[in-house]
Formats: sequence, structure tokens, C-alpha cells
Amino acid sequence: MNKVSQFTRVIYIYYVLSKHGLDEIILAMPWFAPIRFLSYVNPWYWMRNRKLPRGQRLREALEDLGPIFVKFGQMLSTRRDFIPDDIALELAALQDSVRPFANAQAILMKRLDMPEATMLSNFINIPLASASIAQVHAATLPNGDDVVVKIKRPGIDKLIRRDIALMRTLAEWAERYTLAGRRLRAKDLVSEFEHTLLDELDLLREAANASILKRNFTHSSMLYIPEIHWPYCRADVLVMERIYGIPVAKTQELQKQGADLKVLAENCIHIFFTQVFRDCFFHADLHPGNLFVDASIPSQPKVIAVDFGIMGTLSPRDQRYLAENMLAFFKRDYRRVAELHLESGWIPSDTRLGEFELAIAAVCEPIFEKPLKDISFGQLLLRLFQTGKRFHMEVQPQLLLLQKTLLNVEGLARQLYPDLDLWGTAKPFLEKWLKTQVGPKALIRKLREYAPIWAERLPELPNIWFRQAQVGVMSPVMPSHYPPVAQQHETFKKRRVSRFWQGLWVGVAFVALSGLAWLTQAWHMPLNPESSLLFVAILAYILLLLSLVRR
Repeated sequence: MNKVSQFTRVIYIYYVLSKHGLDEIILAMPWFAPIRFLSYVNPWYWMRNRKLPRGQRLREALEDLGPIFVKFGQMLSTRRDFIPDDIALELAALQDSVRPFANAQAILMKRLDMPEATMLSNFINIPLASASIAQVHAATLPNGDDVVVKIKRPGIDKLIRRDIALMRTLAEWAERYTLAGRRLRAKDLVSEFEHTLLDELDLLREAANASILKRNFTHSSMLYIPEIHWPYCRADVLVMERIYGIPVAKTQELQKQGADLKVLAENCIHIFFTQVFRDCFFHADLHPGNLFVDASIPSQPKVIAVDFGIMGTLSPRDQRYLAENMLAFFKRDYRRVAELHLESGWIPSDTRLGEFELAIAAVCEPIFEKPLKDISFGQLLLRLFQTGKRFHMEVQPQLLLLQKTLLNVEGLARQLYPDLDLWGTAKPFLEKWLKTQVGPKALIRKLREYAPIWAERLPELPNIWFRQAQVGVMSPVMPSHYPPVAQQHETFKKRRVSRFWQGLWVGVAFVALSGLAWLTQAWHMPLNPESSLLFVAILAYILLLLSLVRR
């Protein structure tokens, strides 16, 4: 995007902002100070509705600026650690109600480029939904299966590149010349938005996300993921099974079908925590528009999810600290919460734990005066991030995505069943998951996992030791200020012998542990207390020998 195009686009943006009474955003920049008085001669200054809240005016301005800015507003609404609550709540109301593009069928046929016999049939030109990136149509496969076709908007890549380049320029200006821009870390916000948006543009990636999620819940009675029809999928076309369910937000219709809303609400919570803690891969856009319900079995309603463009992942370390944080919060063990933040590197190493502990307690104690069923997980995480800002807590993008999803799921569950005890539903899951991460069973499981790798690398150990010995023998002559050569040689011999025995016992340890892990897997040995004690005894014996060698 050249400078002339950027300048033209900036003029249009200023026109839209001034129309909605937001021109002070631009005029607040220092270099506009000499011409700030011109805002008074702007016709929109006198015609705009000053009674509207600033959040509403910003939302309407983003809608007028186009789909990319609407998408940016949606992303910005999840960053409540950066923006005021009134603006965040208003931006959260942004919907993907974008004007549909025409000639969808012709565009689809050109992109598929397939023989006529294998083409989709009964294509319905009126879209089922129209969003900022793509729109969805109904169609039928040659074998008669009903499908939905997601078609990316023509020219959307060029439009996104243009507006992203402009957003980056505006963010640089904001950080350079305004305090608010630096506090909001405007450039980081735009970079995060660009990363999320580029992921959504690749519909093959979305299809892969759906396939992985479907595989993770293959035999689940709680969640159903539509089937992807890969022969018809392209980077700009996605074809998947058409599902027929009741939108999850239509609680009255669900009640007419006799669906058990309490079970449905609990299932939503279980689905979320299963994705996060079992699979490390979660649907990060679980708002009501993407969720439907199969109420064919009223006592066991099943959730049906669609739209897999935004997915989140967590590392095992983040999983562990997140679970321990939640348990520590609800036990009111604020000292442990502070320690976990320090251990995970989320706060600087020189942070005073006592001060951080008191700050967390000051925020959380009023929350715990409420009944457990009224305590919000999402609000708890939000308060935590807000408190962390005072202590220079680093922003964790993966946790912010998790917080946004948790807020959506929690709000949905409470909408379905207001008396849901969220803590009572989640606590057993978290405690069970933590137990699987520690103790003898977890250790043996990890040994089984790494045994093939150790067995593969074990034959390489003699060569490694030999090369180390050669390096020691061929080392250059020491300068004169070092001990005499004879003493150096004697020291080297002792070190080489010590290194040999240590290496030997390390090899013995690898062999013993790999053999034990292989035997438990090959012989299907039960993980009972006796086998666990035997394993601990062997490990203790090996460690004792190693300590003797070290002495």
C-alpha cells in the first residue's frame, strides 16, 4: 500500500470518526494541536448525537469502516486488560452481519475446477450466513449428502493487507505520540490481530482444525463435529456436513423439546475443560452463534459446534500452572497463587511476593463473599490480569484467548441453567487431571513415552564418551600460570576415570528405566502399589550407586 493510498484511506477514516464524534482520537496527537480548532467548523461536530455513549459511537464507526475493522473491534473486545469495560462490552456486541457478495455459485465453480459430474448440486444462492471473511451457502453432494459451502470473499486478501498496513502505521503513531497508545501497546494489538486474521483466511487450516477436534471427540456423547469433505476443500473453499440442530441460545425451543438444560450446561463446561486440559487444543470461538444442540435424546442433549477458524493451544507448563492457579484461588491460598506466577515467569523475578499476594487477596476476597455458584471463573481471570498489570505481568496471548473462551462458555452455561454451580462442576475435573500429572503412575507413563527414544539413542553413548575423551586428550597446552604439567595430567586422569564411571552408571540407569518401562508395557503389568514400590526401590538403588560414584 503506497503513501498516497494510505493518506486517502486516513482521510476517509477521519471522516468516519468525526461523523461519530471520535475525531478527538486523531486531533489529540501533538502535531494536530495547531489545527485542533478546525474541529469546530466540521459540520459533523454540530450534527452528531453527543448523547450516545463513547462505546456505542466507536462500535458504529467500526461498522462503517468495513469488515476488517469490525473484526478488529471483536478482537479488541476480548482485551479487557487493556481497554475500559464500557467500551469492551459495547464492542462485544459487534456481529458478523456483512452485506453478501453476488455470483457466489460462479465463483465456487471457478475455484473448484472439477468435472461437472463431481460438482456440487442444488446450490442455494441465498447465503445462510454472511461474515466479514466468508459467507456460507447450502448445497448437495452428488451422492445426495447435504453440505454447507463456505466461500471466502473475493479480494478479501488485498483488502486485509491494505487495512492491516494502515492499522500498523496508525499504531506506530499512537505509541510514539500518545500515552494511551503506549499503555495499550497498540502495535502488539495489531500484530496479534494480524496473526489471528491470517489464520482465519486459510480455509484448509480451518478444515484441519475441525478434523483434529472431531478425532479428539470421536466417541463423545457430549460434542459432535461435522464431517469435512476434503475433495472439495481449497484454501478459499470449505465444504462440510450440514448439521440440523437448535441454536443453543434458543432456550425456550430447547425446553419445548424437553432438553435437560442442566445437563446441557454441565456438558458445555466439561467440553471446554476437556479440550483445554486433555487435548491442549480448544475451540476459541465458542459463542452462541457457533453452537447448536441435538435434542433427539432430551435427557442427554449433545452440543454441535461449527466455525473452527480460531483455535487455541496451551503448553503442558501453562496447563499445569493454570489448573493449580484455579484450585489455589478457590482455596484462597493467595501465597500459592503468587508463587505460581513467579515460577511460571508471568511476573518479573524481582517481584515482592508478599505485595503481590496482598494485591490478589484485596481483589479476590470480595468475590468469595458470594455463594460458590455465583463466582465467575472468567471474572476471576480478568481480575487477575488487571492486578498483574500493576506488577508488570507479561501479557500471555494464549491465556487471553483462553479467558475470552471461558467467558463465552461460562456465560452460555449460566444462560442455560442460572443455578449452575460452576465450581462444583469444574473442581473434580481439575483435581482428577492434576492427579494424573504427578505420582508413580504419571512417572511410569512418561517413562513408557520416552523409552523408545532412550533405546534408540543408547547405542550412541559410547561414541559420545569416546569423543569427549579425545577432546580432553587433544586439548592445548595450558599457560604457565596453571599447575605443573604432571599435576594437570594426574587431574585429567582422575576426571576421565570419574567421567567414565559416571557415564557407565548413567547408561545403566537408562537401560534399567527403559527396560522397566518396556516390560510394563509389553507384559501389561498392572500399576498396583506393589509394582510402584518395586519401581521406586530400583530407582532409589540406581540413584544411590550414582551418588557413591560421584563421591
